[in-house]
Amino acid sequence: MSSPAASLNPRSLHVAPSPARKKIWVDLDNSPHVPFFRPIIDELRKRNYEVLVTARDAYQVRELLEFYGVDAKLIGRHYGKHKVLKGIGTCLRALAVTSGVRKEKIDLAITHGSRACVIACALLGIPDILLFDYEFTAKIPGVKPTWLMAPGVIADRHPGNGTQIINYPGIKEDVYLSRFRPDYGVKTRLGIPPDDLLVMVRPPATEAHYHNPESEGLLTETINRFVRTPGARILLLPRNKRQEADLRSAWPDAIARRQILIPDHVEDGLNLIWNSDLVVSGGGTMNREAAALGVPVYSIFRGKIGAVDAYLAEQGRLVLLETVEDVKTKIKTVRRDPHKQRLNEENSPALDTIVQNIISIVEFNTVAPEIGS
Repeated sequence: MSSPAASLNPRSLHVAPSPARKKIWVDLDNSPHVPFFRPIIDELRKRNYEVLVTARDAYQVRELLEFYGVDAKLIGRHYGKHKVLKGIGTCLRALAVTSGVRKEKIDLAITHGSRACVIACALLGIPDILLFDYEFTAKIPGVKPTWLMAPGVIADRHPGNGTQIINYPGIKEDVYLSRFRPDYGVKTRLGIPPDDLLVMVRPPATEAHYHNPESEGLLTETINRFVRTPGARILLLPRNKRQEADLRSAWPDAIARRQILIPDHVEDGLNLIWNSDLVVSGGGTMNREAAALGVPVYSIFRGKIGAVDAYLAEQGRLVLLETVEDVKTKIKTVRRDPHKQRLNEENSPALDTIVQNIISIVEFNTVAPEIGS
């Protein structure tokens, strides 16, 4: 029987680290994990914890580590979209990270979806926390993390399957949003005229196990629509070099005319969103980042809709596109002035709660129930 979701109240409970310095292992498996874990790593180090960081050299993880100044040991790579190769790749990376951290005296491991890390922890007997914000990701047969952690909108309804679920307020993107500082020079740096409509487009994750080919049809219709829109520029952000090559071969003329721009270097994703008039994305993280920033966002993701996206759609902060007709009729081409939009610069309850949960687990091997429950 699973345990109910629990959380710490960061304003009512402050857990101090023990005098003996403990080591926490963080494994970064995908590009969104770099900005997400950066403030968590900083907060743990402020509290005198030693933090070991490993990362998979896939998508733009390596570039983002350099961009944000995160020191990490790169272990393993991506093995393609085929299920057999993905499974083999996960096992190979699990063995590699097991070998890479075996001699480290790790007290707790934390990851956001890294199956290799979860397997390595099971092999080495390391307690671990698996964070997630999409409940339909593939499970690892016969291997369970010690704890699960998710946004409350998921944790309150997730069965857990025998693993205790810890919740935190808000969404994953709230963890690092409080550190965001607008850069209004993005358009100038990318050579985009200030009066042009800027549409930021993120293709779907075609190599993910949950990918639905319908998303690719919606992507094609989206790009074609805005290529035909006078005064519009598409800022296209491929997920990897293979996808970039496919996109360049599909729209060579529009790219040559600079109607479609593909950055040749890593930029801060939040600032790209902030300077855009609207976002169309086939990926969960960028959709949620735009929703958190208050930028109009349209999802072309056609897999199973998770609780977080459903929650944002119900609030009107995210529009789900399901058909080509939706692309034609639901996307509103309205210019926005980021200078006139206010940001919430308060501290993040999500970050505070996650950090305090981690400290409680590494110090006492338990999570206190939510205050007042």
